[in-house]
Amino acid sequence: MTDERRCLIIDEQPAIRVGVRGMLADGYEVEEAADGRDALELITALGDFDVAIVDLPAANGHADALVGLQAIRALRKARPRLGIVAHGARPVRFVASDAIDAGATAFVAKSSAQAALRRAVDSACDAETFVDPAARRKNGTKSLTKRQREILQLYANGLSTEDAAQHLSLSTETIRTHTKAVLARLGARDRTHAVALGMRAGFIQ
Repeated sequence: MTDERRCLIIDEQPAIRVGVRGMLADGYEVEEAADGRDALELITALGDFDVAIVDLPAANGHADALVGLQAIRALRKARPRLGIVAHGARPVRFVASDAIDAGATAFVAKSSAQAALRRAVDSACDAETFVDPAARRKNGTKSLTKRQREILQLYANGLSTEDAAQHLSLSTETIRTHTKAVLARLGARDRTHAVALGMRAGFIQ
């Protein structure tokens, strides 16, 4: 039997899994999984883990893969006591907030120092919430609500106001009201400028 804590790394990229494994090798028994489904199978086969590190991909490259926030929700439902670290590409506040809302115990960005990842894992293991300090720092861009980000993403995808209203089952007037709020929050001249600013700030893809 080992006295080491057990960590499950969930990431589609083998190189990242190997790198994270190396960072934690001195204190954790580590297993790897490509997505949430593989992770749940490992938990069933090998028994419970103390903590899982879940990648937050910018986009789901495989429609049938259980990744990101969906993987976090599935793991939280299956193992309520599991510590979960959301591993995001960048230290963006709304990404951290969405991950915690989905059931993550901690959030850390891949661009942060190794010490931040280790602290996030240790905190999650002890059932303590941790948010990457880089994601908590204020910047000059005001945050957007979840609905505002959703609408801005639809604009980035090429939808019109009418299309966005139909897609979200909202009135065009409601979409226009949200759009005006987005322009004001971002200090944008128009929708195109708002999309550019939103991408730069990491609010949309």
